[in-house]
Amino acid sequence: MAIVRLVLDVLKSIRGPSIIDLAEKLAELEGVSTVSVKVNEVDVETLTLTVIVEGNDITFEDVRSVIEDMGGVIHSVDEVIAKS
Repeated sequence: MAIVRLVLDVLKSIRGPSIIDLAEKLAELEGVSTVSVKVNEVDVETLTLTVIVEGNDITFEDVRSVIEDMGGVIHSVDEVIAKS
């Protein structure tokens, strides 16, 4: 089975890399073709983001690693689409 779409609720520090940097890094991952990052809420120190990753063979651990390296944490996995 290959993951082709992930929708993630992500908390990210306002400090550090921008959401543009995050989207570009995620788009560089093997198996990823499209990335969307939307800001849902801005708090004093954090951004609440919806991150949508699409591709033909997404590796969840790679996505999580990039998000964490860029100062974020996955709060929840809201949607997963996998196909064989």
